[in-house]
Amino acid sequence: MIRKLLSRVFKFPSRRVRPRVIPFTQHGVRREGISPAALKVITRLQESGFAAFVVGGAVRDLLLDQHPKDFDVATNATPEQVHHAFRRSRIIGRRFRIVHVMVGAETVEVTTFRGGDDTVTDSEGRILNDNVFGSQEEDARRRDFTVNALFYNPSDETIIDYHHGVRDVHARKLAMIGNPVQRYREDPVRMLRAVRLAAKLGLRIDEPTRKPIAELAPLLQNVPAARLFDEMLKMLFSGHAYDCVQMLRQEGLHQGIFPLLDMIAESSSGASFVQLALENTDRRIREDKPVSVGFLLATLLWNQVQREWTRRMDLGDKPIPALFDAMATAERIQEEQLAIPRRFATTMREIWALQPRFDSRDGSRPYRLLEQPRFRAGYDFLALRAAVGEVPQELVDWWTDFQDGDEAERQALIAAARDSGGPRSGAAKKRRRRKKKPNGNGQPVDSGE
Repeated sequence: MIRKLLSRVFKFPSRRVRPRVIPFTQHGVRREGISPAALKVITRLQESGFAAFVVGGAVRDLLLDQHPKDFDVATNATPEQVHHAFRRSRIIGRRFRIVHVMVGAETVEVTTFRGGDDTVTDSEGRILNDNVFGSQEEDARRRDFTVNALFYNPSDETIIDYHHGVRDVHARKLAMIGNPVQRYREDPVRMLRAVRLAAKLGLRIDEPTRKPIAELAPLLQNVPAARLFDEMLKMLFSGHAYDCVQMLRQEGLHQGIFPLLDMIAESSSGASFVQLALENTDRRIREDKPVSVGFLLATLLWNQVQREWTRRMDLGDKPIPALFDAMATAERIQEEQLAIPRRFATTMREIWALQPRFDSRDGSRPYRLLEQPRFRAGYDFLALRAAVGEVPQELVDWWTDFQDGDEAERQALIAAARDSGGPRSGAAKKRRRRKKKPNGNGQPVDSGE
């Protein structure tokens, strides 16, 4: 408290950091590697008299010879000045305003250099006053890791480096800017970000940066569930989901935070199922194919659903009601840890609910199942279950042939399933005879008449 009071009263000047200006001959990043949209934004801002740079992860990825997903721009222009310079733009955000500039089909995120007083914190160490603008030096200091505090100027192809970020990129090292304990207390999500970046980029977490993570992991329990869910999605769709999850366990960040991922290290079918799902997701992302959040969440929670489903059936519950009760139980448990948006939860439930219906291969039921909007997702889920031995592969093969076959082939498949003694629907079961009760003359009559 005394330090904070003195800093406010006397305004002690902070020690200035002299940046390194690294020329192209030393870093090798050409302006042709920058997206045309980001180049257009930077050029217009610079021509208007402002400083503007490609910043953060894009510069880091270019140094690692990877193609950046986004090209963010940092500038000393205020959001209003940026908005005035671009007709197709809008200011977003309340806590810290940024500008989205639309250039063709691409959207470039433009942020004003960020400052703020990092001495005003709450009881947990989180910064309370950080929604103010500052200088480029302050902006670099406020960033999390050295490899993210880099500014690239496409006009002269130089990199502005305040914290030896280029050196750390070349050393493939992830190091925190400032005191790691203090920075993690300011924002506990930085611990998750360290794991994700290290796993995704193949970086080694610097020992002073890594050491406090296990001790400070409980701070994540105070992070809003919605923000934790967003961070989990970033890990799962990083293209290195399995590596991220393994590193989460290694650093002690799974228990109490993402316990649904803890099953991966177990030597069980549930672990194999999740691992296979994550590896398939990683492959699709690397191949630039679409991925489904609801489908992946369904795979992560399936082990919980299946255990509860089996337990309820062992107690005598019928399969379908037991499954729906198990689904509700799993969702209720996860609601306490992750805020899964309704649209993803709906997809998840629909995929689970389809699984028992794949056993019914008689009469018109296969045709009705084929018409379900989630049939393809349910079928892919069934294929994953077969890959780990949870259901027979023959069942998946049958549905593969059924959906690809013509009418004659489909009828033949239905007949073959019936003749082989496979699972039957209610239509194929022996009809129960209705009890007859006597009429007034003592003659039995059908109770349904």
